[in-house]
Amino acid sequence: MRGRLAGVLVVVPIALSLSAPAAADTTPAPPFIDHVQWANWGDLKSLRVYPTRAGRQAAAQLLKPPWQIDEAWGEVLALAPDADLPGMRDQFVCHFRFAEFGQPGKTSWNLEPFRPVVDDETMTAAGCNPGGLDEPF
Repeated sequence: MRGRLAGVLVVVPIALSLSAPAAADTTPAPPFIDHVQWANWGDLKSLRVYPTRAGRQAAAQLLKPPWQIDEAWGEVLALAPDADLPGMRDQFVCHFRFAEFGQPGKTSWNLEPFRPVVDDETMTAAGCNPGGLDEPF
């Protein structure tokens, strides 16, 4: 900036920032799972997975970094080690990818060991519940 002061040229430096202002980090951070709870109906079991606010935010993102899914599943297993059964991780991944789009704010994501193990396309087409509708309990 230039100006004149009593016939004297005055030059005042102005600091310029060539970088964009720092944006707030919008990537949700763990923990993604608040708690889990097994529910029973006769001989059938269902693991209710209750996501945290950050878990719901992560699940609501269209493109998710793979580490979030791995982290969230690891949290489920830390809370319920007996959930490491065939098909359960696939059901969880499906819920983490799509539940907040299909049923935003659903109380829990329910995983059932009695459901058949299927490929990703079949899992998605079944609304994360292959082998029939939601559990009857």
